[in-house]
Formats: sequence, C-alpha cells, structure tokens
Amino acid sequence: MNLTKLIEKYFIPRQKAIELYSTQAEVIQNHVFRKLIQKAATTEWGMKYDYLHLHNYTDFQRVPIQNYENIKYDVDRMRHGEKNILWPGKIKWYAKSSGTTNDKSKFIPVSKDGLSQIHYKGGTDAVALYLKSNPQSKFFSGKGLILGGSHSPNYNVKDSLVGDLSAILIQNINPLANLIRVPSKKIALLSEFEEKVKKIAETTIHENITSLSGVPSWMLVVIKQILDKTGAKYLNEIWPNLEVFFHGGVCFTPYREQYKQLIKSNKMHYMETYNASEGFFGLQNDLNDPAMLLMIDYDIFYEFIPLEDIDKPQPTIVPLTGVETGKNYAIVISTSCGLWRYILGDTVKFTQKNPYKFIITGRIKHFINAFGEELMIDNAEKGLAKACEATGAQVLEYSAAPVFMDSNAKCRHQWLIEFNTMPDSLEKFRHVLDKSLQEANSDYEAKRHKDITLQELEIVVARPNLFHDWLKQKGKLGGQHKIPRLSNNRDYIEEMLKLNK
Repeated sequence: MNLTKLIEKYFIPRQKAIELYSTQAEVIQNHVFRKLIQKAATTEWGMKYDYLHLHNYTDFQRVPIQNYENIKYDVDRMRHGEKNILWPGKIKWYAKSSGTTNDKSKFIPVSKDGLSQIHYKGGTDAVALYLKSNPQSKFFSGKGLILGGSHSPNYNVKDSLVGDLSAILIQNINPLANLIRVPSKKIALLSEFEEKVKKIAETTIHENITSLSGVPSWMLVVIKQILDKTGAKYLNEIWPNLEVFFHGGVCFTPYREQYKQLIKSNKMHYMETYNASEGFFGLQNDLNDPAMLLMIDYDIFYEFIPLEDIDKPQPTIVPLTGVETGKNYAIVISTSCGLWRYILGDTVKFTQKNPYKFIITGRIKHFINAFGEELMIDNAEKGLAKACEATGAQVLEYSAAPVFMDSNAKCRHQWLIEFNTMPDSLEKFRHVLDKSLQEANSDYEAKRHKDITLQELEIVVARPNLFHDWLKQKGKLGGQHKIPRLSNNRDYIEEMLKLNK
C-alpha cells in the first residue's frame, strides 16, 4: 500500500486554500495586516506608533522603514529577557544571520507565532504543493534528510537560544516529525560542520531516504561524503526511492547539473523554497516553472520598493497589489516575529499576478554597479549557465568584483571561479559569459560597447576547496552561510585571492 496516498488527503484543504491566492490576494493580505497590527497594539512598539489607531494601509505608512541597525538595540533588550517590545510576550529564539559573509551578525527574533504561522507553515506547504505537483509520489514511504545548523545559549537567559534558523526549527519540531526525518537531533545540531557531515554519512546510508532538504552547496558536501564512504557512483544506488530535493538559500543554477550527474533517476525532482531567517516567503508550485509562488496568508505583510528608489530619502513604497511584472523590487516585510516595515535585503522580480509569482534576482548589496552596469545575480546565473552549456563546464562556486583600473588603465569585472568540471576552452567560456551578460543586461552591454568603459571580463580559476577554506577561515562553514556572488568592492575577492595558492 502507498502510505502517501492515505496521508496526502490531509493536505487537500490546504491546497484548496492556496488556490484562493489567484482571486483573493488583496483580501488575504488585508486580513494579515489587521491581525498583525491588532496583536502588537499593546507592545512598546505598537504604542510608540499608535497601532490602536492604525485603521488601514495609508495609516501604516507613518511607521518608518527599518533595517537591522534601527532595531538592533530593541532586539538586544529582547535577548536579555525583556518582554512586549516588538511582539507580545518574551521571545526566546534568535536566528543568527550575517545576511552576507562579513563579521557582523544579525539576531532575528523568532517568536512562537512566527514558528507556527510562518516557518513551519511554509515547511508543511512545501510538502502540500509538491504532492499536488507529483501525484505519483511515495514521499511518506521513507524519511527525509534535513540538513541543519547549530545553536547555543543566548546570554544567560533560561531556555533562550541563538543560532541558525534551521537549528531552531529542528530544536522545536513536533516529535512526530522526528519519526520521518534524519539525522538524529543530536547529530543535526552539532556545531562542527565537518564532524556533522561524517556522522550524517555514517548514520543515514542504510535508511530509506525519499527527500532531501537544505542549502545546495552544503548538501552537495554531504552527498559527496556519502558517495566516498560507500563507493557508489550515484546517490540513487544508495537511496533508490529518493524523489525530491527541497532546496533554498542560494540559487540552484550552478549546482543543477552536478546534482543531475550524482542522482541518475528519472523520478528525481527539485523544488525551490524561499525560507530565510526573517521568514518563509515563497514556494515553487509548478516544477516546470522556476518562478515561486508568494505565500501571502502567513503572518507576513508585504511591501515593495522599486530598486531604483532604494537609496532615496523618500522611496516609492507599494503594497503587493501595486507591483508590476518584470521590475526589480526590494522586499519590505512586517511579521509576527516583530519585524516592522523591515527591508529584507533581497530583490525580486514578479513574473505574473493572480497568483503572484516571482524570481529572486539578487540582494540590495550584492551586485556590481561600479561603472553604471547594474549587474544583478540573476544576470550572472543566466550567463554562467550559457557558458557552461557551451563548454561542458560545471561551476562549483564563484565570486566576482570590479577591477577599477589596472596598470594599463583598463577597467573590467574579475570572476574567481572554482570549477567542478573545467571548460573545454577557458577562453571560450570567458567569451560566452561576457556575451551572455550583455544579452541579459542592456546597461552592461552599453558599458562594454567598443571596450570604452569596460573591457571583457577576466576569469581567475580558483584552486579546489578555495571557497570552503575561505568560509572555514571566517568560522562560517555550514548553516545559512553563503559565498558573496557579486560585490561592488574588492574586499571579499582580495581575501579569496590571497588563499588561492
């Protein structure tokens, strides 16, 4: 008997509720708005901005836009045990996130409401939408391998924890869910990533794994460890019933071909999720469409700033119903974790409305605009995909930054790339990448015109494990930590080049 056929009936009401996204988006978001405002009205923040008299979105606009620096003091008070500041009650969990790979950490509050009405709701919906997309699934016939981070005590506050969001989720997960997930909580929460990977390999190779969940770059490390330990060539030799990888955290494009080469199965699926420390925002509801569905009935009220306005003193800010397709926006969120009109840092582009679907195009600070080219991560991923296709290459990791002027007075972009498979011609790879970036980005194309402003990009081949070693040097292996793909200065790439020996 296919157990999944019995269990999937539980998800039908939720699947039908999500269908209302197509016709009731404004009503749904208004309900979320009212719920959040009413619940926070008697908090310190709510009284400061008179939430009792916020009756509509126009009223809400008098609350100023926030970034982490604006709320850092309040968050630190909360971490020390103070109550009713940004959200009712005492918040015991804090997701530690650098957002980038610099040395400054953010501590994002994770309330009980946020856990249940944002993060766990997103995880449940990922399964609901996957089962709807794949009626032949046998998802519940085995277990899911969930790759998480670690946590540690928060100051000296009793039962309070700070760490990776994934660790907080695993720590608080419903005990019933532990029956269908691996590894054990003890192993999942190990702080030493390399030790964790070894123990995951040791304890899961004899399990019946049907799903994987995690960041693609770190899951790839686990998979290679498992293959090395067993001597198998393909992962599906070990786990023949593996059928889906729920991935998020970084763009999957550079990793897709590597996964396809390591998992040779025609029943394998890949489903993107958009889950960050600040909230769970999107899910791929059509496995043939890379755009994700914006999840609009969680405890998250959305606003958006056109990217060209992001640095203006008085930027244009619109609610969900005010967005246009094909335009880059910075996301602004208000949530039941106590984030109010908070600039998330990611940029998105909507591909359609009713329901609202989008792609992640980059981060506010992760782009190259040293010469007016406005190169986004989305452009970079598409260009690399074309260059790989043309040369048979596989990119493992990369980072790029501008060269403002060399000894010959030439300006260009410098790409540091670690290849899993080298291109048949590095020169061809470079040329295709450069041409593809021009096709994807008219500003880059204009600056490359006749090599007047920008010369053709430069590629530096990274030694094996360079990016791994750079993250390890900074104490940032595993968890939510990511390689900075595009930087508008040379701080990161210079550190990496020093290690590239």
